[in-house]
Amino acid sequence: MTAMGKLQIIDEGAGHFAVDGDLTFLTIDKDTVKSLAFLSSAKEITVDLSRVANTDSAGLALMIEWIRYAGSKRTLLRFKKIPKQLLNLAKLSGLDDTRYFTVQSDD
Repeated sequence: MTAMGKLQIIDEGAGHFAVDGDLTFLTIDKDTVKSLAFLSSAKEITVDLSRVANTDSAGLALMIEWIRYAGSKRTLLRFKKIPKQLLNLAKLSGLDDTRYFTVQSDD
């Protein structure tokens, strides 16, 4: 039996990536945190979170780490289809006013 909710970052080409699985303490490990190379693969990166089933504060912490890394590489990072649970965590943390966590219409 495979691990439920295993986290995968899927390269969809042209700077578009999808996160598939859960963004939780159980699925995020040190290898996930270290796998930041995808954030410097293009000058503009879009991360689709529509396939994320469950999330917790570890998911928010990972996204903040991605934001910091992308900023250090001068990469424009966008998240789309952020799960409501993650938006609520961002709001509790005061991050909901940042351009990363505002609800955007789909392109």
